[in-house]
Amino acid sequence: MLIMENDYIKDMSDRPTLSPERRGDVYRVLTPSEISTLESNGCWAEDWGRVSVTEEGFNPMFIHRVRFYGDIRLGAFEEDIEITKGFFRHSCINDATLRNVSIGNNCLIERTGNYINDYTIGSNCYIVNVATMETTEGASYGDGNLISVLDEAGDGNLIVFRKLNSQLAAYMVSHHNDADLRNALRRLVIEEIARSIPGRGYIGNNVKIVNTTEIVNSVILDGCEVSGATRISDCTVKSNINSSVFIGSNVILENSIVADGSSITDGVRMQDCFVGEACQITNGFTASQSVFFANTVMANGEACAAFCGPFSASHHKSTLLIGGQFSFYNAGSATNFSNHAYKMGPIHWGVLERGTKTASGSYLLMPARIGAFSVIMGKLMGHPHTDGLPFSYIIGEEGKTWLVPGHNIATVGLYRDIRKWPMRDMRPKENQKSIIDFDWLSPFTVGEILRGKKILENILKVSGDDVAEYHYHGMCIKASSLQKGLHYYDIALKLFMGRMLKLAKDNNFEGKPTWQIGLGRWNDLAGQLIPVTEEQRLTDDIKEGNLETIDDVNERFAEIEANYSRYEWAWAYRMISEFYEIKSITEDDESRIYEDYSEARKEWVELIKKDAEKEFRLGDVSEETLNDFLGKIDV
Repeated sequence: MLIMENDYIKDMSDRPTLSPERRGDVYRVLTPSEISTLESNGCWAEDWGRVSVTEEGFNPMFIHRVRFYGDIRLGAFEEDIEITKGFFRHSCINDATLRNVSIGNNCLIERTGNYINDYTIGSNCYIVNVATMETTEGASYGDGNLISVLDEAGDGNLIVFRKLNSQLAAYMVSHHNDADLRNALRRLVIEEIARSIPGRGYIGNNVKIVNTTEIVNSVILDGCEVSGATRISDCTVKSNINSSVFIGSNVILENSIVADGSSITDGVRMQDCFVGEACQITNGFTASQSVFFANTVMANGEACAAFCGPFSASHHKSTLLIGGQFSFYNAGSATNFSNHAYKMGPIHWGVLERGTKTASGSYLLMPARIGAFSVIMGKLMGHPHTDGLPFSYIIGEEGKTWLVPGHNIATVGLYRDIRKWPMRDMRPKENQKSIIDFDWLSPFTVGEILRGKKILENILKVSGDDVAEYHYHGMCIKASSLQKGLHYYDIALKLFMGRMLKLAKDNNFEGKPTWQIGLGRWNDLAGQLIPVTEEQRLTDDIKEGNLETIDDVNERFAEIEANYSRYEWAWAYRMISEFYEIKSITEDDESRIYEDYSEARKEWVELIKKDAEKEFRLGDVSEETLNDFLGKIDV
């Protein structure tokens, strides 16, 4: 009897992940001769009539000591498998117990310590020394897991699912209190999960799983390698041949999703998490109820209820990331956040805007909000809110909090950071899920700079210019720091305006923009810079049902990103006009703006060089390193 793959209903619920070469395969029952060969090879079946094999390429000589239960489907055994570089073995199945299993072509499967139960396995897979692999009732594969990020004690503000990206996650979290939007988004996510959830566990093509104890209720897609893991339970691993995933020794991964190109190794423990594209999680790092997006690197430390946007980094055993949102972030050794209201539990959280760093030994008591590209040092107990004062140093010292506004603009650290991130994007360009805008000066950060200037100018106006120390929301500002901060902010503004004029010419934006989108405030949705008006339009369309799927929502984010330059120019044109007190930008105005830009850039580069030379004088870098940096600095 011939059996078409299309007739095998149980496998078909995971149709999207089946390889093209398997979709037209024809299966048949075993011949008496094949059954005899299998039995002579030490094989046994509960019912040989429920074992079907591919019409072409099946050879019973490559199956030894296998016990078959339930419905079994076997592919061809025609080719060798590369089990390690340069070492090939012929495809086969040895020493295994299989129940309700479908296996593709040219797999090598042997020494299953316990069994493989209720699983579909693709082609060209190498599965050896796996104790248990099974699907049980109620499997979720990590899809639809409701977690609480930021608010550790909350009732869930983010749904983890396969198509989650950084901006959608940030959008969900930031609008969680909008009940109508929350319900509409959850409906779209639930519908998406219903369309894609498999009928049982699935292993894709070219997957390697060795020396692994337990894989339960999980989907592991093409090209993934699992080596020495302890447990993968209720997970989806979104590997693909061009951007594969590696899961290494002693890893425990539960109720989580891992995206393309990531690696999770060396004793990592993760529960209720999402790991985005090209992330590296290693060296015993532990995490629960947390998300990590594109190019994030986490090692040794711990995360709980953490929202780690693109390019977040933490490398130290003593570092705890809890109840906070981060992106383009670097955590120094022993960084610690407290989200406790000490008698009421972990009810607080905070946001460290893009580009923020915490120095070694830093402590931040939530709630707090730190402005973009700031640096935190020491112990901060006063719940600082500095989102209107970006690029600042915030220093806790002897019970006081010192604010050094704008100082980071003039540091070599900033210069290195803004250049390294684009070069360290490890995601394939043709398949990037999260949208990342790398501009360090943008309507988002420049908008904060403009607010920062007003704050500092108002402090001067109120307190006068003949005092040694100013105070702002419980923070102390030295008079010299305030004056320098105003100057650094002016440098940044002139850098931005000159750059925008150049980009406008490159993009053929002639004259005053006729479009109005982009004129107001902007937000940063975990990497994507977006006008608030466009974010509101998205919200309205979701609520009104104009966007019917999660794909529609993600396409809207992509549409906004495609118009980023237009929206940015509209904002910049108005900002330039207001800064120079002109109604429109004439040729004479352009000359003045370019001249200011040139002078500001020259001064900025000199400040960066001086800061690098200071590092050398302190003995922190070698003369060779200094000269190499100075030789490469963009003048």
